[in-house]
Amino acid sequence: MVVHGAGIREFNRDRVSSSDSESDTGRESTKIYKVRKSRLIALVNWYHVISVFFPYVLMVLIGLFFFQFSFSMYDNREQVEELIVYTVTGKPKVWLLGWQGTFLTLTLVYFFARHEPPVFLLDFHTWEPPDDWKVNHEELLLCMRAQNCFTEESMVFLAKILANSGTGQATAWPPSIVECLKTRQPQVKSVQRARDESQRVVCDCIRHVLDKTQTRAQEVDILIVNCSLFSPTPSLCALAAHEFGMRTDIASYNLSGMGCSASVIAVDLARSLLKARPNAVALVVSTENLTQNLYLGNERSMLLQNTLFRCGGAAMLLSNRRSDSLRAKFKLLHTLRKQGVDDESYECVYECEDSLGNRGVHLSKNIVKVAGRAMERNFTSLGPHVLPVSEMYKVAKAMVSRDVLKGLRVFGERRAFLKGLARRLPVVKPYIPDFKRGIDHFCIHAGGRAVVDGVGENLKLTARQIEASKATLHRYGNTSSSSIWYELAYIREHMGLRKGHRVLQLAFGSGFKCNSAVWLCLQDGPKPDKTISKPWEANKKLD
Repeated sequence: MVVHGAGIREFNRDRVSSSDSESDTGRESTKIYKVRKSRLIALVNWYHVISVFFPYVLMVLIGLFFFQFSFSMYDNREQVEELIVYTVTGKPKVWLLGWQGTFLTLTLVYFFARHEPPVFLLDFHTWEPPDDWKVNHEELLLCMRAQNCFTEESMVFLAKILANSGTGQATAWPPSIVECLKTRQPQVKSVQRARDESQRVVCDCIRHVLDKTQTRAQEVDILIVNCSLFSPTPSLCALAAHEFGMRTDIASYNLSGMGCSASVIAVDLARSLLKARPNAVALVVSTENLTQNLYLGNERSMLLQNTLFRCGGAAMLLSNRRSDSLRAKFKLLHTLRKQGVDDESYECVYECEDSLGNRGVHLSKNIVKVAGRAMERNFTSLGPHVLPVSEMYKVAKAMVSRDVLKGLRVFGERRAFLKGLARRLPVVKPYIPDFKRGIDHFCIHAGGRAVVDGVGENLKLTARQIEASKATLHRYGNTSSSSIWYELAYIREHMGLRKGHRVLQLAFGSGFKCNSAVWLCLQDGPKPDKTISKPWEANKKLD
């Protein structure tokens, strides 16, 4: 039962009489409180009571109305019979018009009841690291050597992986690691240093996206922050709400442990929340924290994280208000999530400790195979939403032909006189649809050069279509969940993004997950500079 604050004060001021009694058997005394019923009634929140019981009262009223209607039909049954006979035999145009109007009304009601409110991306901002956070490959190896824990064999392995990683010579690491260049001492991995890193990235992103959209922090209704490897108390949501003085009734959600695909998960969560909350604004922040996540052991399967991941973050402002469609940059068309549940998927990216107790993330040798299966499941479900009818027809034709020929082959092998003919039947391979016919631009998670090249090869993408991913990997490294937003910023600035273009964001994460989001561009981007031929040269313009 909900009570008012004023009622509680009256209750405290009310005289309470108690009587103590002690039994002869030595039992403890009990207190009996007596309060006037009028005081208890004053404590009831009648608005809450009415809102709880109103649906039941409404059902009773509907039942009474139905009973009254049925009784009136029975009481005037002779006139009802005459009306039915006249309607069936005469077929007046008014009756037909009434049925048509009723059908049209019910169709419209069903359509609007099933129609989801659109979700618009007002704008987004990707974090640009300061110069004192950036290091080149040689400086990064010096930082690793300063930890005084890696063997010479591990240093050679790190140098080899770093040289083939596809990352550039000015990627960002947190200050606690960069400081090792000066001190030549191991990193300070305190919680405060980790919180300082997240505060710098998260607050900078939020401040810029609010300025871009001219939105006050008090206008935000929903706040979602995802960071996989750093989940402090208070949460990063509480940090952002405190820093910007957001409303006390803001709905905040802090996502952790979701891997590099967490940004799509956060957008999908925001979409679900906006569906149930009309005229609302959602702020989504995607980042990762590296301060406390440097692996200090020598197992090769866990050393990869020291060369790929970099600091980064992005903030996105979403809205379901119709008025915001005029100023929004994108409209969310689809989100799709696929989660692997087998042992191989669960263990391919696994946070654990090595034999010496050093914590890190173990990457399985089967990660490429697992990622391929996850992407296949995702694209199989995504195809009907984005592919044209002609591609859908080719997929269906290949599936039917494959099943029919397989059935004929099985039927023929069971009969001796048809075995030779059955073996001559061709084997129809599954048709891989051309997603380039339904998608104009691709944002493939910059998890590494092999990841980008592998996805591009499977989807038969051109070098131009994976340019944004490789440019992001070269300039920023693997910034985890925020990498797809750096790629979208690159596409918008340098690849001639136009109104009506559809953009696919594809991300992979631990678990193993493959998540995708499809956006519709609502505003033209700037015209690209055709004199620039290399992606990293174009990236320099973002400074």
